[in-house]
Amino acid sequence: MNPSHPVFGTSGDFITSPEISQVFGEVIDPSLCIWFVSQWANAGKPASVRLVELGPGRGTLMADILRTISKFGLSQSLTGVHFVETSQALRSVQERLQSSPHYGDVKLHWYNSITEIPRSPSEYTILVAHEFFDALPIHVLQKKETGWHEVLIANTEDLQTSPSPETKDADTNESTTQENSAMTPGPRLRRVLSPQPSAASMLLGHSSPRFDKLPVGSFIEVSPTSFRIAHHVGRLLAANPPPSDIPGRSRSLPQDETKEAEKEEVGVGGCGLFIDYGGANVFGDSFRAFKQHKIVDAFDQPGECDLTANVDFAYLKEAMSGLVSTHGPLTQSSFLERMGLPIRVDALLRGAKSEERRKVIQDAASRLVDLSGMGKEYKVLGITSTAGTDVEAYPFIREQEPVQEEPVKKQGQDESTEASSSSA
Repeated sequence: MNPSHPVFGTSGDFITSPEISQVFGEVIDPSLCIWFVSQWANAGKPASVRLVELGPGRGTLMADILRTISKFGLSQSLTGVHFVETSQALRSVQERLQSSPHYGDVKLHWYNSITEIPRSPSEYTILVAHEFFDALPIHVLQKKETGWHEVLIANTEDLQTSPSPETKDADTNESTTQENSAMTPGPRLRRVLSPQPSAASMLLGHSSPRFDKLPVGSFIEVSPTSFRIAHHVGRLLAANPPPSDIPGRSRSLPQDETKEAEKEEVGVGGCGLFIDYGGANVFGDSFRAFKQHKIVDAFDQPGECDLTANVDFAYLKEAMSGLVSTHGPLTQSSFLERMGLPIRVDALLRGAKSEERRKVIQDAASRLVDLSGMGKEYKVLGITSTAGTDVEAYPFIREQEPVQEEPVKKQGQDESTEASSSSA
């Protein structure tokens, strides 16, 4: 994070759910912690517990978790909090949290990558990743008769004849976009399609058996970085050492990882929750940019916007296959309501000392479960350490039909956008 350009909060480009208000922690955090504590209890209440968060931002969510688990007696078993954070500016913000009464004597640890966190067989690992995977890099591919071609980025000097790919051929606002583009001096970026498949595009295009079933013309957004991180989450939470013959992993992971896994001992395992917007299917046109809480052209101010794409939870589940058991994803609305959100909200409303306070609580709770917004768009994926079992973990009960993969067409992208070999 650039210290001169805040990303989070009202002065940044977007607000994460834990920072909507303090009410978020009071409303949603008990649901998360009850699930974590129940999984810890199911594992026999191991004596040592560590907390891990991927992309902790300002540390707001972890502070809420620590405050809540102290009420369940789990804090006495806590050995440390482990943050995966690459931004030195955000690390400085998180470091100040050590003075918070919720942290107490808990020691904080920072890592640049999840691969740096050692597997600790004697410690039960509780992991959370909230609005983390949506910010990771993606590759955009299109399936042609000749195979998977990658969508690349190219320069164009003629702004008036090269409108933004997001709005090209769109039914609305095209003239406005062209007018704004013409007013912007200097080179502009645009999408082009590689004239032929590359080794990378063919590898990623076949990295999931679901992609093979898509028809010609389909676009997909693939994040190998997300796959690798999810795989390492599986290794970190697994009770048993990872087997060396998990199908499909060799296509996306180094060959020497299985040799390292054979040296690991059986442990107490762990559990985790991924919370993000997306679904149990691949997306083809979800890449977008936010600037000051508004969706903007991702190519207008490169490096100055928050870039995001929907998370393919099915891809993350495939990355952890054979290592741990995955549950869901559920909509955030279903998860929270099944975990007792209405009861918690009623208790908060009864304790509110003013009508204004009651309104703040009700508005925050409604926003979290709103099926026209966060309640539907956000999904929750559960992870438990026993692999290869059919045991369900509440509230991830199987009531929904599996999502069917559908081809996705991207606006403004067809065969006419193919680049010549010189422009690629």
